[in-house]
Amino acid sequence: MYKFRDVLEKKLLQQSKRGLLQIVFSRTVIISLLLILNFFLLFSLLFDLFEGIVLIFGGIAVATGIMLIIILNTDDDPAFKLSWCIVVAVLPLLGIVLYTIVHLDPGSRVHRRMLQSSMEASLPYIPDSTANVQALEQEDVDFANLARYLQRYANASVCANTSVCYFPLGEYKFEEMLHQMELAKEYIFLEYFIIGQGQMWGRILEILTRKAKEGVEVRVLYDGTNAVANLPYDYPRMLELLGIRCKMFSPVRPFISTHYNNRDHRKILVIDGHTAFTGGINLQDRYINQEEVYGHWKDTAIMVQGEAARGFALMFLQMWNANEWERNFSSYLPPCPPVSAPGYVIPYSEDPARKERIAKTVYLNILNQAKKYVYIMTPYLILDTEMTHSLQFAARRGVDVRIVLPHIPDKRTVFSLAKSHYRELTDAGVKIYEYTPGFVHAKVFLSDDTCGTVGSINLDYRSLYLNHECAAYLYKVPALADIKADFDDTFAKSKQITPEDVKNQSILCRLTAALLKIVAPLM
Repeated sequence: MYKFRDVLEKKLLQQSKRGLLQIVFSRTVIISLLLILNFFLLFSLLFDLFEGIVLIFGGIAVATGIMLIIILNTDDDPAFKLSWCIVVAVLPLLGIVLYTIVHLDPGSRVHRRMLQSSMEASLPYIPDSTANVQALEQEDVDFANLARYLQRYANASVCANTSVCYFPLGEYKFEEMLHQMELAKEYIFLEYFIIGQGQMWGRILEILTRKAKEGVEVRVLYDGTNAVANLPYDYPRMLELLGIRCKMFSPVRPFISTHYNNRDHRKILVIDGHTAFTGGINLQDRYINQEEVYGHWKDTAIMVQGEAARGFALMFLQMWNANEWERNFSSYLPPCPPVSAPGYVIPYSEDPARKERIAKTVYLNILNQAKKYVYIMTPYLILDTEMTHSLQFAARRGVDVRIVLPHIPDKRTVFSLAKSHYRELTDAGVKIYEYTPGFVHAKVFLSDDTCGTVGSINLDYRSLYLNHECAAYLYKVPALADIKADFDDTFAKSKQITPEDVKNQSILCRLTAALLKIVAPLM
């Protein structure tokens, strides 16, 4: 009995051991253990990776914070600071790299040093206009102060004895510039942002070629962006074969450089040092309405004859001589024939290498000194806070502030940015007009029948901060009456923006403007 029970217990014990081994080494248990081990290893890996991610993102956060502190403590315009802060905060790695490249500005530093050297070499040839400024102090202290500012910080000369002719359309300027080039005896200098092959440039080139054969020195300087669409890359060499000296400013090459951000946007024609043209008109058929792209093209220019023409000759030579070993100024700045004309003209330039924002200061001064009215034509309206407040304040204190913009834009996204200012300006009393026949490309300020500017300077960040620009400040010259008449004629052809127009702006337009406004200073 007891023997049988012992045998049974032994047998059951052996079976239980075999069952335990079967359970321990069964497929399910093995797979389960492997899964547990896999999860353990995966968790360990993720934990280590998480630690790495924390370190990486922590480093980026610290770098971003340092970069934001650096940006906020620069001397840049607040609008630029805000835009860069947003870019760095949203896209830290890309933003930090871009800001560093732009701030170090390796592409432009060499050219800026060369241009600065050329400007310094030209200083002895700038006429001393202290006597004119002193005379102005007896007549108008406010204008005398502005004249002194331009004399000191823009190396500009305050010129009397200068006649001014105003052209309300490109066609009129074109015919007069052809006539004046035919009269050239010593030299013809052209510096233009755009040169496009067609009827306008064809007629100019025919005269230039003929004059070069007659012994007149002809020089052409144009911006390098023309090589992208308008002219062959080797166009300077082609003109050299015709006897015309030619240079391309900042040629566009297949590598990244901040040098491309500063364009030569100026429009200058100088003949023999006594006659000069400037304004918004480039050398392309659309500027004289031989090619209709955005409806009727409204543009303006002036011709100055007398002392002020030397100022534009000097501007051209400063840019031309930037990369010249031998810099000849004196041969091209002869005494001007006497011209009897009332008023004063101050040719001035905007150079992005300067810390002083000359063009913006001139516009702000006109707004802040205006007593009755300020009329403005500009193709673009991209404003910083300071310019917006000046426009609003002028209107709120009773000055009649009017701005003429295109009705048919050439850049829809940029036009959306312009429209984003409509509400804040019109609510303050600024009157905004859109030129219904087409596109306004003029850059003109006029105030109180006494002063104004005509030149290449748009009311946007690119002209006021980034590009090489030029203009003429006009004070009590008879041509101001012609500019006033042109404004009156343009107002009559334009539609004034109403509160209803502002209210009816499309959601897409508002959304586009809201997004672009974040980076508007960087565009």
